[in-house]
Amino acid sequence: MKLSAILLVSLLSGGDALENEGGLRKTIVEDKHEDSAHLDLELTIGGERQLFPLMPGTRCPTGHTCQTRTPTTAGTGQSPMINAIKRNIGTDLSMSLDWVDMNSQLETVVMSDKFCTRRNAMAKAAGLAAGLSMAAVSQPAFAAATTEVQMGADSGLLVFVPAKVTVCKGDTVKWINNKAGPHNVVFDEDNIPSGVDQEKISMDDQLGEPGDSFSMKFDTAGTYGYYCEPHRGAGMQATMIVQ
Repeated sequence: MKLSAILLVSLLSGGDALENEGGLRKTIVEDKHEDSAHLDLELTIGGERQLFPLMPGTRCPTGHTCQTRTPTTAGTGQSPMINAIKRNIGTDLSMSLDWVDMNSQLETVVMSDKFCTRRNAMAKAAGLAAGLSMAAVSQPAFAAATTEVQMGADSGLLVFVPAKVTVCKGDTVKWINNKAGPHNVVFDEDNIPSGVDQEKISMDDQLGEPGDSFSMKFDTAGTYGYYCEPHRGAGMQATMIVQ
């Protein structure tokens, strides 16, 4: 795995662990630094001292040295990761990248406390590191994901699994008929965000065969309540939150 990919994954995971080029895994444990500090971890890679930002609130790993960092607004300062990434990708690609845009995305990953904001910024930063243009990585569907929900538990219980999911705007939810069908997905018109067409996002038919599925993309933030019409009386209902 390239160093740039390791660093991007480490940031998205919240800094719970770091992995060096030799594959050694260093687990973060409590140290003398305050929980609220923004720290840069010092590592020696290839005989060269480098700094890498930890997620806000992450303490310095035992046995390592960290420096306190003053948070910067995206675009006004350069993340320590930028020089590290430049050194670990091809020269031609390095010359073609928009480092200002990449730095902005990395600062968003470090500073934001919202999962969807961090996830989208991480996807953009990874796309920019791969040589894609800012226009390409800014497309609404670029960072979108698909979340799967089973209809009917493996044990045969009449439930959605999981019964509550949280997704980001632009994501797709895929409901898969698992057990005890037929099932469908009908949204409660009194428990969806204002302006959302209940009929448009609900199923017209029912899924009778195991493996059959129904997918829907959601672009409006809010809480959505839904149920399986044939088994509503048995309590087969669930909640989806779009952030």
